[in-house]
Amino acid sequence: MRKIYLETYGCSANTADTNIMVTLLKGAGYEVVDSIEVADVVILNTCTVRGETERKMIKRLKELEKLRQKLNFKLVVAGCLAKAQPALIARISPEASMISPQQIEEVVEVVKDDSRVIKIKGDGERRVLPKYFEGVKFTVPIAEGCIGSCTYCIVKVARGRLKSYPLEKIVEAVKCAVKAGAKEVRLTAQDTAAYGLDIGTSLPELVRKVVEIPGNFMVRIGMMNPEGALRMLDELLEVYESEKVYKFIHIPLQSGDDRILKLMRRKYTSSQFIELARAFRRKFPEGFIATDVIVGFPTEDEEAFNNTVKVISEVEPDKIHVSRYSPRPHTEAAALPQLPEKVKKERSKIMTELALKIGLKRNLPLVGRVEEVLAVDEGYGRTVKARMKNYKIVVFKADPSIIGRWAKVKIAEASPIQLKGELV
Repeated sequence: MRKIYLETYGCSANTADTNIMVTLLKGAGYEVVDSIEVADVVILNTCTVRGETERKMIKRLKELEKLRQKLNFKLVVAGCLAKAQPALIARISPEASMISPQQIEEVVEVVKDDSRVIKIKGDGERRVLPKYFEGVKFTVPIAEGCIGSCTYCIVKVARGRLKSYPLEKIVEAVKCAVKAGAKEVRLTAQDTAAYGLDIGTSLPELVRKVVEIPGNFMVRIGMMNPEGALRMLDELLEVYESEKVYKFIHIPLQSGDDRILKLMRRKYTSSQFIELARAFRRKFPEGFIATDVIVGFPTEDEEAFNNTVKVISEVEPDKIHVSRYSPRPHTEAAALPQLPEKVKKERSKIMTELALKIGLKRNLPLVGRVEEVLAVDEGYGRTVKARMKNYKIVVFKADPSIIGRWAKVKIAEASPIQLKGELV
């Protein structure tokens, strides 16, 4: 039976897709291996959200094509690049098979065929959820695609329209994972707030069912668009009250300027974003707010950029992912007048410095406190990475056997990104 090596890049949805492929491949009797050198088939699960990311994917694809010619394995390109840029892949690796996010359930068919197979057409329904195999974390996709039409985003091209998984299937997958040892359940989608709009249910209803599952585990609710969160704000905040739910919310701002938000075709205003963030912090004063900001969007002038700085300064998100706008193929914003790269770079530097300043400000008050944390990962130099109940990272020295268990840690140091602690 063929040996399969998988390599994954991008968001948690891609991680979930890889887990689905692993589930199907193992179910068909294939062996999943950790080394390219022994693999008969190599699957590259790609991301294409930004130009910089796509360049990394191209570089890696070129490396794998050289290895393919040397080691003679079958190369399969999966993920968003396969759906959005198939011609680009074909130019780099003419022999590579391709499978889009919508067709990953056909991965066994692609792998068993010795010839080149292309599965990138259509917008098929997804029926399979990943199984839990090992480790502390279990990432489960709750929906595929989105309801938005942002002018800068290639992900809609790659992922398609919203298709929610049935609530009962998700609950059953989580139940099995928790029973088998999962301690952190990650609910993921392109927009978790859109979950259920197409099947007559909702994210709060799903979370209520998940936290009813017996077991000592935590739930991380993935990224949600502000307008969706506002639509069900009271219900949403209510499910966050559960002891099993991390007090963590990921809501992209993208821009703090209403003119730019309109050009982006985002469905909220800067004041609505502020309203949402304030509501979350009123309910959970130490709640972790993560956000995303795009600097240098076409026609973004100094006033627009300064408006974004003002919103970020007012809300003070714990984590801010800053990205420079890059024109993506098949998107409307790519046809707009573009800003010079120098301007994008300068604004990225300003926003990143602000993000680090705010991150440190939010973390410093925790120094000296004793916190209960869930150990989730092995770190460097005999350290362990853990999560506070608001999802902040705490690193401390401990034996790896502690992973998957709760521990009390005294916070000794703070940085903008994480905390360092000592077992007590």
